[in-house]
Amino acid sequence: MSGGEIIRAHWMDKPETRAVTAALGQAGCALRFVGGCVRDTLLGRAFADIDIATDAAPNKVMDALRTAGLKVIPTGVGHGTVTAVAGSKYFQITTLRCDVETDGRHATVAFTDDWEKDAARRDLTINAIYLDTDGRVYDPYCGRADLAVGRVRFVGTAHNRIVEDVLRLLRYFRFYAHYGSPPPDTEALTACESLAPQLPSLSGERVRAELMKLLQAPDPRPSLRMMGEAGIFEHFLPEATNLHVLERLVEIEGQTGSDIDPIRRLTALLAGGPIVLSHVAERLRLSNAERDYFAIFSAESVSPEQDALARRHLLYRLGTTVYRGLVLLSWARADDDAGWRELLDLADSWSPKSLPLTGDDVLDRGIASGPAVGAILRSLELWWIEGNFAADRAECLERLSIEVTSDQA
Repeated sequence: MSGGEIIRAHWMDKPETRAVTAALGQAGCALRFVGGCVRDTLLGRAFADIDIATDAAPNKVMDALRTAGLKVIPTGVGHGTVTAVAGSKYFQITTLRCDVETDGRHATVAFTDDWEKDAARRDLTINAIYLDTDGRVYDPYCGRADLAVGRVRFVGTAHNRIVEDVLRLLRYFRFYAHYGSPPPDTEALTACESLAPQLPSLSGERVRAELMKLLQAPDPRPSLRMMGEAGIFEHFLPEATNLHVLERLVEIEGQTGSDIDPIRRLTALLAGGPIVLSHVAERLRLSNAERDYFAIFSAESVSPEQDALARRHLLYRLGTTVYRGLVLLSWARADDDAGWRELLDLADSWSPKSLPLTGDDVLDRGIASGPAVGAILRSLELWWIEGNFAADRAECLERLSIEVTSDQA
């Protein structure tokens, strides 16, 4: 694997990066950057993580880092991976590996010092590009040429790569969403279609991770269309039948300059009500916060026909971010575009409101602690909302006196 063109990226010269590479170098560990940091540097894109491959065994890597005074996290020592912490930066360092045995979900690996064998076990050509600390590029499978034209293809035989780990099937569509251009690689697409029935063997956590990354692409529509046409969804997400809603949502997000929200996009893609969303959330092992988001999108509604009070009430309860997401999702499901931008404008101009009373104010009026306190506060809050949040604390206290008198009568 010979070195090619010299590239000097700014992140390679940052103190944190130099601290890690110096620690490994001083211990005699050969190392090269690999994965997203190399791939995105070649494309001029921003990235978050720096991955390093080395010929040194994990224990030697950890000793070298600790000797240099760096924090070490044994992320996955059994598979050759440790994490180095330098300053506020995290570096994932993995020993060169080759697969000994695979079952489609897990691999038994052996450590090696052979860079060619390490490259041969990687999934996609664009993920098998290495960059050494001098800036030399090592590209055994022509991944850089593939990057240049948006060609996403597997290292070696597509069928074999997916059989080794079925998650690579979803990774193919995820990377196509972020890096691909038509036409898709025929061999890859054929292998994905034929092996899709094995997707149910994957854990919900692994599927969720790939799906969220796919949906975070600026425009995931071409990749999702490919998945739909190849019958991929029916094997792991049969509820994903509303691709037309998702496509409209992505278009609206672009028109309005809205942030990308993978949960909102996933909700748009799915057909069905709260029960369906609950089942999907369970199957994908969504977090509690994501499940709550799902529940709001299925339980709440917003439309241009709502009166001003209903809009303000919803904004107050949900907050700007969730309300805005609900507007975008409802707009994507609607038949026309009339009035929706006004709802977004309302969200953009909204400032958070807070009822100028608390439960202590109710208790001070002689109401015993218990359900009555909450009931009075809810009644006061509704009165305050109906008054367009205009009443100040003094006016709210006056209203509280009326509520308490009425409650005690």
